[in-house]
Amino acid sequence: MDLRKRISAFTGRLSADGGYRGPGLAQRRAVADGVRLTLDGDLAAARNRLAAVGWTVRTLRDRVGGRAFAELADTDTTTARERGWGRVYVGLGNGRARWSVQAPHPVADLRSERLAVDTLLAAPRGVLVLAGAHRDAGAGDSADVAHREDTVFDAVCDLLAGRGLPAIQVHGFADASLPGEDVVVSTGRGDAARRPAERLADALDRRGLAVCRAAREDCGDLEGRRNVQGVRADALRVPFLHVEFSRSVRDSRGSAEDAVGALGEVARSWSEEPGAAASRP
Repeated sequence: MDLRKRISAFTGRLSADGGYRGPGLAQRRAVADGVRLTLDGDLAAARNRLAAVGWTVRTLRDRVGGRAFAELADTDTTTARERGWGRVYVGLGNGRARWSVQAPHPVADLRSERLAVDTLLAAPRGVLVLAGAHRDAGAGDSADVAHREDTVFDAVCDLLAGRGLPAIQVHGFADASLPGEDVVVSTGRGDAARRPAERLADALDRRGLAVCRAAREDCGDLEGRRNVQGVRADALRVPFLHVEFSRSVRDSRGSAEDAVGALGEVARSWSEEPGAAASRP
């Protein structure tokens, strides 16, 4: 199984006129419980809990890198397209998860999901939280998961933040929104990720990408200050990085590889450090 191709096949079906049906509170809790049980290594219990909402856990091995993952997703592909709740991938076999990468706007922020997947593959002990609908699907802004608290995506991110896992949330912006910049690195509402943000910005700089550092300069409306997951992480003092990549970076294979190289540096630093994230209940 090629994880990149598997996820690309899933996101390739998403569109602005696609389906989205928001979950109820009990459904959000069931998925979050399934993720919690998976993180604790009890896949059988996770399957039982997820079955109540039509989800399951599949164990997969990426044939490119050889690493194993748990995939938490809808049992039925038709249902997945209709309600658009997304998927969660948890790295297996290297100890407890230490960090997460989040893709709230797949396809809408074109190829941002590919950067997120490649970041997951760049470091062990990671979790990928992937939205399952285009941000413009559904009624109003119901599928804009970065700005809502009533989604499966947010329920999972909330669980991970509660366990102390630092996060990288990947977005994309149009080149015209911030001319001359390739990347915006922000800590969102808070500053718990100030040092990781500097590390990421430095790594991007070394690779020749132009970085707007929100801690030092005005990056316009691309700083993610109202991002719901960032607000929650700030309340818990958990590191959160809100990272925006220009369309030019996402369209260029070389620049995208440079971006992932820098993101991977930060992710590996989290996966290797003996922090509190590994032991929180």
